[in-house]
Amino acid sequence: MRIAVIGSGIVGSSVGWHLGRSGADVVMIDAARPGAGVTNWTFSWLNASNKTKTRAYFELNVAGMAAYRELAADIGGDTWWHPTGHLRWYDDPAGTEGLCQAVDHLRSWGYDVDLWEAARVRELLEPGVRFPADGTEIAFCPGEGWIDGLRLVHRFIDDLVDSGGEIHVGSEVTDVVLSGERVTGVVLSSERQLKVDAIVNAAGPASHSVARLVGRTLPMLDEPGCVARLRCPRVPIQRAMHSPHVELRPDRPGQVVLHSREIDALINQDSDTIELAARLHRLGTDVVPALDDAELIEANTVRRPIPGDGFPSVGGIPGLSGYYEAVTHSGISLGIILGRLLTQEIIDDTVSELLAPYRPARFGADE
Repeated sequence: MRIAVIGSGIVGSSVGWHLGRSGADVVMIDAARPGAGVTNWTFSWLNASNKTKTRAYFELNVAGMAAYRELAADIGGDTWWHPTGHLRWYDDPAGTEGLCQAVDHLRSWGYDVDLWEAARVRELLEPGVRFPADGTEIAFCPGEGWIDGLRLVHRFIDDLVDSGGEIHVGSEVTDVVLSGERVTGVVLSSERQLKVDAIVNAAGPASHSVARLVGRTLPMLDEPGCVARLRCPRVPIQRAMHSPHVELRPDRPGQVVLHSREIDALINQDSDTIELAARLHRLGTDVVPALDDAELIEANTVRRPIPGDGFPSVGGIPGLSGYYEAVTHSGISLGIILGRLLTQEIIDDTVSELLAPYRPARFGADE
């Protein structure tokens, strides 16, 4: 079975890697370099504590975290897996009260989370962080962490190539060839046509454009995000954290990543990414004073791949054989589990109950 995976971010490369391991003949197609898009420009927080809109979505993300542990045990996670925990706190009474309620809710669902006072966090975990007060309550999730998505994507692609997979980089899919109601091929921007038995639409923010090629409407939310990287003489934090106004985490050696919903809210068509990044740097320095000496080395603003209702769109479409979607926000947390479960569906026609709420058919022609 020859399958084209369109998009080589964390989700697409995971799908391709799992398909290759299952014996499929995989063709990876990407308009850019593998992992260079949203995967490289996201906060990369591995978690389920922020995924409580529904119990089903929470459980899918819990399964996503477990899938990473299993993958690290399987292939080794030294360069890309960082299960160092996560911290969250607020600087106002209402925010702190909401945080305490969220912790109680997570505990009722069996999640590993606790409340620590800031003085204890500073003493035992993060001495370089400036908290509002020694008594500030901090939510600590020891089982969470962050992923170096770019390195993991490269591992997946290298493994796939070593096992005979085909990679087309710098090529857009301009058409999908249909024979009746079955996918039989794709046409690339180079005008080359590839014969395939199925395609997986894992094109991230461009997924709606790929869907149109098969006559399908996939609504997407327009939620841009800005991420900045700093180079530090010494990385002053050890784990991912959400402070009241900015998110911070370690990154590759000698680097820190910053993101903020408040900064994202300022993004428009005239935004200057470097100015947004400078604002991020200032917010980060307020939380971690040692970042004042850090150097801004790169920043980018990207569109997040979020289906219209905010939940993943994963699986096949009734009446269209050989077309599958793997489109989701939280691609870091869900990338491995979605790759595994979608491969089961494609190879064995088995649909996991974890995916039942997220079938693409819920987006109809009128969406």
